[in-house]
Amino acid sequence: MSAGGEWSVDAAIEAIRSGPQGPRVGAIFDFGGTVVHGFTPPSGPGRWLRRNPLADSLLTSVRGARAEGEYERFLQRTMHAWAGHSEAELTELGEKLFQRTLYGHLYPEAWRLIRAHEAAGHTLVLATCLTRFQVLPAAAELGIEHVLYTPMAAQDGVLTGYVDGKPLWRSGKAEAVRRFARDHDLELAASHAYADAAPDLPLLELVGHPTAVNPDPRTAIEATERSWPVLTFRPRSDPGALDLARTALGFASLLGGAAVGVAAKAGTRDQRAMADSMIEVAADATLRATGIRVRVTGREHALAPRPAVFVFNHQSQFDMVVLSEVLGGGFTAIAKREITANPVFGPLLRFTGATFIDRSDSAGTRAALAPVVDTLRGGLSIVVAPEGTRSFTPRVGPFKKGAFHIAIQAGVPVVPIVIRNAGEIAWRNSAVVRKGVVDVAVLPPIDVSGWDPRAMDAEVERVRGLFVDTLLDWPAPDAALTAR
Repeated sequence: MSAGGEWSVDAAIEAIRSGPQGPRVGAIFDFGGTVVHGFTPPSGPGRWLRRNPLADSLLTSVRGARAEGEYERFLQRTMHAWAGHSEAELTELGEKLFQRTLYGHLYPEAWRLIRAHEAAGHTLVLATCLTRFQVLPAAAELGIEHVLYTPMAAQDGVLTGYVDGKPLWRSGKAEAVRRFARDHDLELAASHAYADAAPDLPLLELVGHPTAVNPDPRTAIEATERSWPVLTFRPRSDPGALDLARTALGFASLLGGAAVGVAAKAGTRDQRAMADSMIEVAADATLRATGIRVRVTGREHALAPRPAVFVFNHQSQFDMVVLSEVLGGGFTAIAKREITANPVFGPLLRFTGATFIDRSDSAGTRAALAPVVDTLRGGLSIVVAPEGTRSFTPRVGPFKKGAFHIAIQAGVPVVPIVIRNAGEIAWRNSAVVRKGVVDVAVLPPIDVSGWDPRAMDAEVERVRGLFVDTLLDWPAPDAALTAR
């Protein structure tokens, strides 16, 4: 049993690392209130949820029930709303809701814990009283293979409106976990469980390392009496009026700063000098207006060697502002062609000489990237997201090889730039900016001159592993904190 009281996520991760390792140790997470913050349907563009009974019933119950009557009403409502609809329809709708809304309410603290348990070789389990339509998209994004949920009965792929067996509620969830542990040879006395509400006390009592996350009053009392650790995760809410005002000021400052930067060097008639000035002034003005700080470690690797291919993990549209702050001038970008339609970043990237690629056209992409080698040989660095697209969570997706081929051909190093928290500042599918701190770790340059372009899968995966490891075990920032 771990020492009780309020813990930090860092302390919890350290306990995971110093405790028993291997697949016989389970890491069992409740869903609503523990991994994801529940919420009411958003206004504005999200009003379609209210007009769609299926979407509304899927989303508004995500927090999970806190009382017997509340859970019964959830079951009655879903059984009535879903009866006669196909499993395929609910599956598709659940994935759409995750990609439109739910991903932004996943707790990054939970993501860090999940990754720590994964690194320890523990068996990850998501256990919820909800249905698979609500939780499987999140579980897939979080990399959790084992999911225990309340099954809904279906006939010929059509939901009947009844539960198939016993709901995973109170003792039902604990029994499902106990069966899973027996079938998978888990040692519950060495395992961990995380939950927030009183109905999950039977689950917490099952394991040797229970943790109360954002506990309700009853769970908080039990945690105190039993000396269970308590973790507090910050709720993720929809943007408010202040966020919208900050965003408007940020966009105005971005455009105004860009204009000032260009004007400052207009007399030189040197577009590169104007582009570098634009990048530096616009980034500075945007960060000041939005109240965002960028905290950097390894800044010396951002300055030399140059030129280089800078590769970064991509989760937010705000990444370009962060990269501009860290790198200053002397670089351009490789970006997907779709961004040319963005009324702000499209023109700015074009002015910096960015190369735009069509990801659906492999041959065209190779042709478009050929001049980038000359750009590097001419002394200008390149930034590129090897994942190819923004991720929904801090998860680092598979890396494409284009950036590494370019570095080999140009004879320049690859420099990894690991960004943390940018997805908290601006969610993947949102232009709204929130105040906060973005952490950046610039890792030492990687010499790729000896790589075989025909067989470099292992080398590319090792570079991706640097991102995964850095996000899990973040280095201390440099002494200077960029103040805004």
